[in-house]
Amino acid sequence: MLEHGGRLRNAARQYGITEAHWLDLSSGLAPWPFNVPVIAPRAWARLPETDDGLEQAACDYYGAMHVLPVAGSQMAIQLLPRLRRAGKVGVLSPCYAEHAEAWRRSGYIVREVLEPEVDFFLDSLDVLVVVNPNNPTGLQLSPERLLDWHARLAQRGGWLVVDEAFMDVTPQLSLAAHTHQVGLIVLRSFGKFFGLAGVRLGFVLAERRLLKLLAEQVGPWAVSGPTRVVGQACLLDTDAHARQRQRCEDTSQRLALTLERHGFKPQGGCGLFQWLVTEHAQALYDFMAQRGILLRLFTHNSSLRFGLPADDGEFLRLEQAFEAYAKDIQ
Repeated sequence: MLEHGGRLRNAARQYGITEAHWLDLSSGLAPWPFNVPVIAPRAWARLPETDDGLEQAACDYYGAMHVLPVAGSQMAIQLLPRLRRAGKVGVLSPCYAEHAEAWRRSGYIVREVLEPEVDFFLDSLDVLVVVNPNNPTGLQLSPERLLDWHARLAQRGGWLVVDEAFMDVTPQLSLAAHTHQVGLIVLRSFGKFFGLAGVRLGFVLAERRLLKLLAEQVGPWAVSGPTRVVGQACLLDTDAHARQRQRCEDTSQRLALTLERHGFKPQGGCGLFQWLVTEHAQALYDFMAQRGILLRLFTHNSSLRFGLPADDGEFLRLEQAFEAYAKDIQ
């Protein structure tokens, strides 16, 4: 399996620090989880049903005509390749590594392309996969550009797959409202913005026929009854959405300024993380980990992703670690 952030237990063993004493900034999740509603016993005792209002709540929240709930968007990433025959897939990279991995495992020819290369290669591709905002670089592409790519692909029966896992803070950039069009597939993650990654919930936004085919691959009861209750309650809490967006934007900006003040100006980021490229990535990662601060390290391009600290105390801890690092390298 590929390496991911959030492996706190593994870090605790490796660095000899108990889990309770860590500041985990490795997974790009909002550090303020939404309130979990009281879950009635019947949600645990009965098989989940699809007419409970979750799908409509998701359609309203995302602004899409049709959605398919899945057990985390990772499930959709792994199943989408089953819906096409072998072909050529472009993945806008660097990005979440599971995308290229899923298509390769299913026998597709995969080319990882940089953003300036997409227009050159697009007409030779059957599928283009884009993460927007990108993880880990934070690159944000305009809806107009993405829709142009989709139109070119759709003319030949191709797909544009857009992973919008980090889109909730900037919904104006989402393609959700266009997903009734054939060949346009948007993936949305529930856990990141709502701070509830453990519930394992995601949504696929696409035209009805494709969602029906995907649902056959997903199978019945993929999303548990309690998860459906939690998901619906959070998706309907519009006041909390506005507060969370503002809090994420403010904290992400504060994090960027904190990094820059200590000589590490980020090269990218979005409302849920900041991304730093530095030749000292491995050393900084180890230094922070030895002090119980877990970051996400990308060794292939010597970079680090910083998730959001939850409060002033966590910012102070990060600041003190940077100050200690500056003294250590003098």
